[in-house]
Amino acid sequence: MSHGKTSYVCLPCRARYKQPHDSARERTCPRCARPLIHVGSAFAAPRRRDTAAWRTLSVLLHAGIRFHKSCCGGPGHRPRTPREVRERMTYARRSGEPFARSLVRYEVPPAPPLR
Repeated sequence: MSHGKTSYVCLPCRARYKQPHDSARERTCPRCARPLIHVGSAFAAPRRRDTAAWRTLSVLLHAGIRFHKSCCGGPGHRPRTPREVRERMTYARRSGEPFARSLVRYEVPPAPPLR
């Protein structure tokens, strides 16, 4: 049985490539020859001109978050804008929750009232 293709991303080139996944082989970008990042089969790439979306994607990938399909469908919630990332980073700092876990939250709980 052959496996389907999965997505790889080159952040400097803002390019996505679909290739068969082989964990033993390192993929390189055909444009710049830098290593590609395996992002998963449920990934939808932003438009190349959308710098804010690529910046957000960079934060997610550097935090170790990928876009793999789960048993119930897609990969779950992922922030799409830098504002959503900042909200979750602030929440992580204040609550002590790990950064990667706070990034995949659907909603950020409200801040506790100041005393």
